[in-house]
Amino acid sequence: MTPDLTQLATDVLEAARARGVMIATAESCTGGLIIGALTEIAGSSDVVDRGFITYSNAAKMEMLGVKPATLDAFGAVSEPVAREMAEGALAHAAATLTLSVTGIAGPGGSEHKPEGRVCFGLAQDGRETTVETVEFGALGRTHVRHATVVHALQTALKALTA
Repeated sequence: MTPDLTQLATDVLEAARARGVMIATAESCTGGLIIGALTEIAGSSDVVDRGFITYSNAAKMEMLGVKPATLDAFGAVSEPVAREMAEGALAHAAATLTLSVTGIAGPGGSEHKPEGRVCFGLAQDGRETTVETVEFGALGRTHVRHATVVHALQTALKALTA
């Protein structure tokens, strides 16, 4: 069963509010859908700072400080890039928790980086950045993007309630 996105976003906002956390996102394959889900909820401005939409590699480098060497060595869809995106958002925003996503929503992909692969990053003040890769599979662009938003919000909620 797919979680209710509105309820999940509300739960994240309430958990952030209870802990005095400000949130920012750094999004590639979702194009702002995560920050959009959070800001869809009235009153979210007290815990949502901003969203960086960094679809291109140039945007990742310019807005978040992702290193060209990291992009060259690992490609945009990689845990090292997700880590640098999350940490770059933390450094460039008035946030204490940031989420990053970079992936291949489809259609397409390759043998080495298939459709549905998404790398996630979560950075928090004073804590080690965590990254993970999820293989959603070739669900189609809309479904991969939706699954990415849900997973990112669930990841944030876990971090906020741990």
